[in-house]
Amino acid sequence: MDKTNVVFIMTDNQGAWTLGCYGNDDILTPNIDNMAEEGVKFSQAYAVNSVCSPSRATFLTGLIPSQHGVHCWLGMEKPDAQIGPDAYCTISEFTNLPRVMSQAGYTCGLSGKWHLGDSIKPQEGFSYWFTKPKGHTSTFYNAEAIWQGKIYREPRYFTDAITDHALDFLAQNHEDPFFLYIAYNGPYGLGEHMYKTHQNRHTDYYADKELPSFPRKPIHPWLKNNREIINNPVSIRGYAAACSGVDDGVGEILNALNEYGLDENTLVIYTADQGLCGGHHGFWGMGDHSRPIHTFEETIHIPLVFRHKGKIPAGSLFDGRTCNYNFFPSILDYLGMAEKTPEASPGKSYANAMIGQKIEWNNTIFHEFENTRMIRNDRWKYTKRYPSGPDQLYDMQEDPGETNNLVGDEKFNDVISDMSDQLDGFFNAHADPKYDMWKSGTSKAGRMI
Repeated sequence: MDKTNVVFIMTDNQGAWTLGCYGNDDILTPNIDNMAEEGVKFSQAYAVNSVCSPSRATFLTGLIPSQHGVHCWLGMEKPDAQIGPDAYCTISEFTNLPRVMSQAGYTCGLSGKWHLGDSIKPQEGFSYWFTKPKGHTSTFYNAEAIWQGKIYREPRYFTDAITDHALDFLAQNHEDPFFLYIAYNGPYGLGEHMYKTHQNRHTDYYADKELPSFPRKPIHPWLKNNREIINNPVSIRGYAAACSGVDDGVGEILNALNEYGLDENTLVIYTADQGLCGGHHGFWGMGDHSRPIHTFEETIHIPLVFRHKGKIPAGSLFDGRTCNYNFFPSILDYLGMAEKTPEASPGKSYANAMIGQKIEWNNTIFHEFENTRMIRNDRWKYTKRYPSGPDQLYDMQEDPGETNNLVGDEKFNDVISDMSDQLDGFFNAHADPKYDMWKSGTSKAGRMI
């Protein structure tokens, strides 16, 4: 088998801070931690947007929201892009990862959350298709799912159902080149189920744990949603249990690859669509749960781990700051298909860093969510809100906890001017006017602001 198989594991609403390999001593994630020990961990990986659909579209196309047009999570748009007669795939007009992999001769399977439109039938080169009708999660049991073109109620713990379908795909397709996208809807951390005890095999373990990695802080005045979740021990323990439930699934997938003898011929990726504040700064949730939309680190700093035994050096670390618009060109480059990367992508390839080579890298990344844009480099983090603020500037070396907003302090006017110019320059260079919301562009999704 000449082609490298790819298993792409993405979780929902999981910051890097939740994992043992990123320093969390509370939450049990031994299988993901072992992946990091056997591969390369990216210590400074970020999401271009802090909600599901835009970030996933960026992972799969290498384009920013102001290029692919998905500015918010699908679910508010009219007509409904996900289910029904007007449903359509929001990334089909662009070169995208599953289509490229399919055209290159890979069998492509999805097990888990899609949330990019027209969910009822396989999209963009996928032949195996187990997914959710909608993006949100209200329960982990008896949840709606799609299998063989029909919506039904899945009685299993949904994380386990996703794992089981991934294992089914591997059983059917392990002898030929494959691309398997495992999109867990966990740990999630939102919705009505957060007020109840989360039921999985880790429930009893967490029942009496304090879990100090979840800060207990006064509720931030900007927090609009989830005020009954923050500082709630039932919610905190439930989220931790859900994280460990995902880790169980990762372990089963890795075991299956080993049993099929595919460890040295399979690139395994672990990441998340975006992070989640779990009490940090007095927030619970992502950027969309506050007004104004926020950009604090925990909601955009995501895990990113690659394992490919025999090719990626075990226990390696890349400290360059990346954003998920870099992911698509990097994966194509790693697989020998760099020419498939669209010229419009602002992303650059870090494929050589994955195999332990030193590369020149610009540590500046950009983020956008409707009226909120951010630029982050080694020292400064500047958030600008259109048209009239409030804006924020943090010195991330002196104030990594983002407690002292320097906007308004005249000593930093030059820094703000420079960061603002860089921010505007990036979007002026890359945004498609059709989808540039700062210049009267539209969104394929509904709008928060």
